[in-house]
Amino acid sequence: MREARRTTLKDIAESLGVSVNTVSRALADKDSVGLETRKRVKAEAERLGYVPNSTARSLVLGSASTLGMVITNPSNPFYAQLISGMEQHCRRHGYSLLLMATEESLANERRAAEELLRRGVDGVLVVTVQEGAEHWRRFRAAGVPLVLINRDVPELNADLVGVDHVKGGYEAARHAIAQGARKIYFLEEDLGVSAVADRVQGYRRAMADSGLPVEPDTMIRVPTRRLEQSAMPWDPSEAYRLAREVVRSAQRPMAFVAGNDYFALGVYRVADEAGLRIPDDILVVGYGGHPFAPYVIPSLTTVELPAADIAVSAVDRMLRRLGEAAGAPQQVLFPPRLVVRASSGGGGT
Repeated sequence: MREARRTTLKDIAESLGVSVNTVSRALADKDSVGLETRKRVKAEAERLGYVPNSTARSLVLGSASTLGMVITNPSNPFYAQLISGMEQHCRRHGYSLLLMATEESLANERRAAEELLRRGVDGVLVVTVQEGAEHWRRFRAAGVPLVLINRDVPELNADLVGVDHVKGGYEAARHAIAQGARKIYFLEEDLGVSAVADRVQGYRRAMADSGLPVEPDTMIRVPTRRLEQSAMPWDPSEAYRLAREVVRSAQRPMAFVAGNDYFALGVYRVADEAGLRIPDDILVVGYGGHPFAPYVIPSLTTVELPAADIAVSAVDRMLRRLGEAAGAPQQVLFPPRLVVRASSGGGGT
């Protein structure tokens, strides 16, 4: 069966016996077309199932009313919240959001950048893979603003909106120290991005401020799985394997601070298999504030990330860039929030 042809302005014009120009101006609510004619044109357009061609409209207006969003992994709960928040805020301001995922691949990121340039988006919100910047410089040359999300690329000299991960890593480690832990194992993903480096910096600073050494065996790098699978950015199994080796050899009491809540799940399983009680024998602090954190037993102390605030701030920053020709780039880092629960001796179940 042949697919129905798309209704055009010409179809509406022929049906009503008016010019295509009149139809176009009527649908745009131009005062040069009488009110009754506008009503007739709109009614006929609805009857015929007319849908405006946004690409053609953007050529006429010089604006696509579309923002691009490039993100590394949309299955990351934090980024999933960002996508939802940004899409809602864009919609409130009359913009659509065109999403592209890179899965931490530079090749995918370059393809995404090329596609967004080809589509003529008005601006781009991007979580970069932090490998190279030349493909993003093309947007600057074309007058298309960029707002970086959560990961900085200093050579781009662009606006950045994200999380203060140094503070997040610091608060997580300081809390474990305040609960009496003196040897704290830090489980962090082996991925060369600024968010990871910042959390490590925060952890080291908290240890130094408390006069505690950072021993080589306490910095545990968990092999990343992001380049091998797209369904989930983190896998508790590697954290489980590495934490099990620590528990078998270390003197207790001890604490684990995990760079994400999924790694904390690996520690939970190790403790259960070893007959250790959380938090009596092992303190556990996660990171990310994922939805399951309050529901595991014991409930997981974690660092919640302000996804909603970042989403609104990033879109607002982009809208300001679209409305102004110049201005120094701004860096806005929102503080995360430590949520104390039972896994670190904070009460609850």
